[in-house]
Amino acid sequence: MEERNLEKALELAAALIKGEQVGASVGNIALYEEYSSNSQVYDALRLILKKLGLELYEYNNALFVSADEDSRDGSGFGFTNEELRRALGVKVNKELFLCYLIIYCTMTEFYKTSGSYTYTEFVRHEEVINAVNGVLANVVDHSAGLVLDEVEENSFKTLALLWDELPVTSTDDVQGQRAARNSRTGYVKLTFNFLVSQGLFVENQDKYYPTDRFKAMAENYYSVNRARLYEILTQADGQEETQNAAD
Repeated sequence: MEERNLEKALELAAALIKGEQVGASVGNIALYEEYSSNSQVYDALRLILKKLGLELYEYNNALFVSADEDSRDGSGFGFTNEELRRALGVKVNKELFLCYLIIYCTMTEFYKTSGSYTYTEFVRHEEVINAVNGVLANVVDHSAGLVLDEVEENSFKTLALLWDELPVTSTDDVQGQRAARNSRTGYVKLTFNFLVSQGLFVENQDKYYPTDRFKAMAENYYSVNRARLYEILTQADGQEETQNAAD
């Protein structure tokens, strides 16, 4: 490999790791052109990021990086569980996992199947609350027909019990918009605040719009990972649609 191409790949990696924009029209345009037109730079960048435990995503002619899901400390957002609990403002792992579930349910509001386009332009708190309600109700209810192993069943029951104990809004939060662990809306607000802080959401008058970074990560998740949680969520969603059609 030519030394120049390696240097360009390292420049690209450094820019992405520092959170700089890299794309055809958004920033570091010359570096993006090197990536898109030079196969040696393309291959070297992907190898460098892979060795660093990072995943490269491309969306709308722009590049994004995130922690590799298989890395030891990766949560999909480049945090350890402890760091992510602090960033979200939760105390224990079951609360953290509930926030994970809220994130996945939020994703299903935008993307219904692998490779699909944006399903809706934005989400609100109440829409995600309804999505979590549906998933946890189906998981706990054996009549819904979901087949879970023992670990999954116990884990989801823990989340369902935590969620079930929460009111929709807190009695001391008349606006229903305070980010806190004392209501369902509060948990969703905590999670949305985190997504905004990570450049994944933009908020405007209680509406949350996905950024290109969010879209890149979400679409990659559906097209590549096909995780067990996704299977469970899509089964639950399909059963809800079937029930709605029957009604």
